[in-house]
Amino acid sequence: MEEKKYSMWQVWNDTIRSWKLYWNFRPQIFIIITLHSLVTAILPYSTIWLSAQFINELSGNRNVEELGKWVVLIIVVSSILELLKAIFQHMQNVEYDKLYDLDEKIYMDKMVSMDYTDIESSYAQDLLSNIEQTRNYSGWGTYHTISYYRELITAFFQVIGGIGLSITLFLLPVPKTSPLSFLNSPLCIFIIIGIMLLIAILSPIFTTKANEYFLKGTEAVLLGNRIADFYCDLPRNRKKAEEIRIYEQDKIISDYVKNMLGISITSICARYAKGPMGLWKALAESISMVFTGVIYLYVCLKAWGGAFGVGLVTQYVGAITNLFIGFSGMLRTLGRMRINEHTLEKCFEFLDIPNKMYQGSLTTEKRMDRKYEIEFKDVSFKYPGSDTYVLRHVNVKFQVGRRLAIVGMNGSGKTTFIKLLCRLYDPDEGQILLNGIDIRKYRYDDYMDIFSIVFQDFQLFALPLGQNIATSLNYDESKVEKALNDAGFDDRLKKMSKMLDTYLYKDLDKEGVDISGGEAQKIAIARALYKDAPFLILDEPTAALDPIAESEIYANLNKIVGDKTAIYISHRLSSCKFCDEIMVFNEGAIIQKGTHDELLKDTNGKYYELWYAQAQYYEKKSASSAFKPI
Repeated sequence: MEEKKYSMWQVWNDTIRSWKLYWNFRPQIFIIITLHSLVTAILPYSTIWLSAQFINELSGNRNVEELGKWVVLIIVVSSILELLKAIFQHMQNVEYDKLYDLDEKIYMDKMVSMDYTDIESSYAQDLLSNIEQTRNYSGWGTYHTISYYRELITAFFQVIGGIGLSITLFLLPVPKTSPLSFLNSPLCIFIIIGIMLLIAILSPIFTTKANEYFLKGTEAVLLGNRIADFYCDLPRNRKKAEEIRIYEQDKIISDYVKNMLGISITSICARYAKGPMGLWKALAESISMVFTGVIYLYVCLKAWGGAFGVGLVTQYVGAITNLFIGFSGMLRTLGRMRINEHTLEKCFEFLDIPNKMYQGSLTTEKRMDRKYEIEFKDVSFKYPGSDTYVLRHVNVKFQVGRRLAIVGMNGSGKTTFIKLLCRLYDPDEGQILLNGIDIRKYRYDDYMDIFSIVFQDFQLFALPLGQNIATSLNYDESKVEKALNDAGFDDRLKKMSKMLDTYLYKDLDKEGVDISGGEAQKIAIARALYKDAPFLILDEPTAALDPIAESEIYANLNKIVGDKTAIYISHRLSSCKFCDEIMVFNEGAIIQKGTHDELLKDTNGKYYELWYAQAQYYEKKSASSAFKPI
């Protein structure tokens, strides 16, 4: 893979943009880092300067009062600065603890706000996975830019302080009578400064080279880490643990992890560490020692020549060393910023994925009479990247307060129909109208307020039961209990020791309860009832329930739906007898419409075929059974 080169202009723009992201959420982190960096930079310089004054006095007049003054100043100033440093360090650590979660929130907010089309795309998923893998492995990405801010601002203060304390080194002359007076010549000063600058530049260059090989190693093992993470997570998944044990899948998992983790001595990271990466790192460390030697030599020669006293030797060596650290650190950080751009570019590529769907501005009218009407007008749709239409020329109108059942074989377009209704996708042809207005003209969040939906793959959280129902920390307990009762969960609720405060699952609470698939579906239905929206949509809501429980829920739902428009989507046809109208989907088209009795009269129709194919597997349990006996 050919390494892409980035201009410093692009690097700076993306880094500053990253800082702005964090500033919008927590500006205090930059203030705290700046204060901590300032104190960190001042502390060694204050100690160096005060110690130099003390040594000068000690090697000169040796005035006890002056010596005492400098000792007190050293203790007081150092103590105050160390205290401030500790305070700001603690505050900085607190902010850094929040920083990772803040970084997660930035990408979570993007995922929530993205078009559903992009969420489902492999492009967006692979891009986000790459970002997360790289961040977890090396820390690179938006998260790493905060450390660059800290390093740059610290280096800046170090450079300013170092220049202030060391500039007189080159201005104080060696007496002309000294054999070392040649140190005063501009040429000599130019050579010394040139050597210092050269070493200060080369050191971060070598470090950057080492980091580049580290990046290559990161890229090489990224896929392996991704695969390894996937397989390592499998044994921890409760739903998959049984199958892993039954089929002894742990063997293949172990083999994949062993081969893909890349931690052996023959892995690419190990090869880079032993080879070029280690070489460049060693060169960086070695040249730093050369710099120290040059500084000591020059400062000591000038002091020997009589340019200044012993105390200033300490000051100049310390100041220039810190100046070198600051300057090299600044260049080293700039080099790391350029390397980080490799990941940062991907971060903003993800964050910049545009919302292509038209975002309307109309407000959905909040009607007390629930007079909402939705109409599909000649709607056709195919999924992005596909040439096959999933829905073709669908025409249907939802009558207010009626019960509509949608049935059909797998892949007939039932769930896609709901995704279009909820505007997860927009139709390729035709229109979907709400009270005669194209739904694309409404604000999406406002439009969705009129729907309560239970999808096939509904999600419950490892949170208290009440919060799962209300999807909020604060809720109306009596309303939640009524929703659970209407969904047929009241008996199970009475057995829970903490009632609505009982945690589902044991992920966050060891006293949490595990629930069955049927119980989970009842909770999902209760959540839909709690929202109390004009449209109630149930997509395979009773798949995990036995036929009798299913029949009871539908009979109960038929009572509590009231004036709502209810849409039932199911492979099992028990819901159909409760409905005012049934639509039969086949290969993306509506091929039949009518009531249960009307459709059964068509003995050649698809509904008749589906009904009797299922009815033969059931026996009559009661007079209210949803299934026709054989």
